[in-house]
Amino acid sequence: MVHYLRIPGGIGFFEAVTNNWESKNNNNLSLLIENIKLLQQLSSYITIVVISDETTFLAAFTKWSGRSFLLVWSTRILMVTRSHLSQLQNLHMALSKWNVMLLIITDDTSNIRCSVYVYLPYTGGDTPAQEVATWTPHTGLLLTSHLQFFPDKFSKLFHGPNLLVATEVNPFNKIISVTDPEGHRVNRVHFTGPVPKVVDFLSKALNFTYTYLRPPDGVWGVSVGNGSWSGMVGLVMREEVDIGAGPFSVERSRSKVVDFTVPILVDFWRILGVRGLPKVDPWGFLFPLSSLVWVAIMAALLLLAAAVFIMSSSFHHKRVGHSNYLHLFFNFIRILLQQDITGPTYWWERVILVVWMMVTLVLTRSYSGNLMALLAVRHISEPYQSLRDVVDDSSVKMIWEKDSGAGPILKLAESGIYREIAETEKVGRLVWRTHPQFAEAIDTLVRRGDHVLMEVDTAEKAYVAQDFTKTGECSFYQSREEFLQIMLAMIGPKNSPIVPALNKRIVSMTEAGLFFHWLKGDEPNTTTCYRTSSKITVNEALSLSNVW
Repeated sequence: MVHYLRIPGGIGFFEAVTNNWESKNNNNLSLLIENIKLLQQLSSYITIVVISDETTFLAAFTKWSGRSFLLVWSTRILMVTRSHLSQLQNLHMALSKWNVMLLIITDDTSNIRCSVYVYLPYTGGDTPAQEVATWTPHTGLLLTSHLQFFPDKFSKLFHGPNLLVATEVNPFNKIISVTDPEGHRVNRVHFTGPVPKVVDFLSKALNFTYTYLRPPDGVWGVSVGNGSWSGMVGLVMREEVDIGAGPFSVERSRSKVVDFTVPILVDFWRILGVRGLPKVDPWGFLFPLSSLVWVAIMAALLLLAAAVFIMSSSFHHKRVGHSNYLHLFFNFIRILLQQDITGPTYWWERVILVVWMMVTLVLTRSYSGNLMALLAVRHISEPYQSLRDVVDDSSVKMIWEKDSGAGPILKLAESGIYREIAETEKVGRLVWRTHPQFAEAIDTLVRRGDHVLMEVDTAEKAYVAQDFTKTGECSFYQSREEFLQIMLAMIGPKNSPIVPALNKRIVSMTEAGLFFHWLKGDEPNTTTCYRTSSKITVNEALSLSNVW
């Protein structure tokens, strides 16, 4: 057989012998699959031919292969058996998900016939297998459908199945209607926003319809111990849904139980706070001149004092009773303050005073003009521009997303700023909220001024845009500091072939710029309040607060 097939990469033979395939501790079958996996590691693509007439063995092999992740899409499996197709219906769910074909041999005394079947994905147990080809000694191999051998069943879902998609309310998803059909096991909800448009794009590309399912706890998902997960991640892991729309932050812990698609967005976290009321800065009288100019004025006065002392000592060292040289120095200060002076006596005193008058004329005119302009400026406070600003201010509380990827980062941090943030929970300065609760928290807690929100930059822009659309004002600001870089993606069950199929479509979508186009179109005022100036000018009468 090896000589006839001439397989360049080689071939391996394995035999499984036992009398109890349904045993939970089948060491023979476990060792068999481990040996096959060792062979699998030597090649990028292998084909496994499973030959057996025992349906219990085929069921056990499929079950154990799924547990050990042998059934990945790149591995092709051909099951050869004499069993009737109706006896293999219990394998329908498993075989429909993987790159598996059935070759059923009918060996009668008068006729030999081989039929090749494929179970299509997301079809019910009562759906018959799709015949791909037949072979007889007289006719040879004949294709009986449009499908090829080992077809890419997930590139285009031929039956147009209805898939369950897990999602939850967030800035990318907004509920527009909720219905509860009688007798239906899930609540049908409709969403609008950039991510629902991604799901709609994928449904048309892969030929499926979809139904949204929200997690009962309303969270994205974290580990709750004993291998269980909450939220949408738990729904996908238990295969209660087919796809998790999210989008989800790509994390190592989650990647152990679900598969991530390629990212649809790379973003950073920022701080969202409320902008203060416009007010005049009480130290505004210092602003017309820069700090360097103030230093230069003081240095010039000291130099003038030194020059007067030297000149007085040089020209009048024998003079008795002449006015103190400090009297001339005080004239320089009187000129700077626009007061009158006593007339100088000597020519060098007049020269120095004239030069100093010209300098102070420029300074005083510039100062008065700038000060008048600054009286029209109102300053809006934006105090929290970094995590350090928030941690050091004991009067402010932080709102973080409950059961999100940020939680483990804070809890596992052993030092640094994130450890300090985690410690604030002990004194009640760290508040956890779910995404559906963010809108209310922003409108109440953050707007009140004693809370700030920690959220992804794109999501914060959406919240600010929604508030501007409602109020017509830029009431909130984002910090200049970015932290916790995050990649957002969709998820599928572990080793599910649907994920590579989604990846191909997501890559084409992001390369074409469609997601950012949908993101920008979803909130028309997204950039209106971005980097709003913290200074505004007014035209009004001089008030007591300005004078103070």
